This record gives sequence, structure tokens and C-alpha cells, in this order.
Amino acid sequence: MQGEEKKGKVKKGWLAVMVDEDQRRFVIPIAYLYHPLFRRLLEAARDTYGYHSSGPLRLPCSVDEFLRLRALVERETSSAHSSSSHRVHLAPCTRAKVTS
Repeated sequence: MQGEEKKGKVKKGWLAVMVDEDQRRFVIPIAYLYHPLFRRLLEAARDTYGYHSSGPLRLPCSVDEFLRLRALVERETSSAHSSSSHRVHLAPCTRAKVTS
């Protein structure tokens, strides 16, 4: 399961993040960090936690907000690269529903 994993090694090109509300760990492609919606979330994380934090990157949003954001970014990334052989796929989260 790539979208949400137990603690352990993260594959090259992926990044572990902690969603603040429940301290749930998710693993996302590093490429997502360049998306404008994720960039705003990173700015909010900087404003909330500062630059000096240890451990995984903490995101100041609820799990539901994160899952919606991830679904939007995944949809946009998949449609933008539909003709490419380098498509990014995330496994669906089995413990939460994503609605648009």
C-alpha cells in the first residue's frame, strides 16, 4: 500500500508526511510537492511548525482535507501525464473515503 504505510523505509522519489489531526502517516510522490495546492499546504506547515522540525514532514490539516487534496492532485497529475509512460498512481486509502 503506497498511499498509507507503516513506519519504515520510503522508496526513492517518495516522501513520508504526517497529517496533523490524527498523526497519520502517508507516503506521497515528491513530485506532488510542486503542485500549487500542495505548495500552499507546505506554506501553512512552515507558518505553523517552522522550518526546524524533526521526523516526517507535518501537515496542518485534517485527514479528510489531505485525502481530498491528494485525490485532486492525483487526478490532475494523471490527466496531465496520460500520454506518458511515467504516470503516478497512489493506492486508495482503505480506512477513509474520498469524495469530490
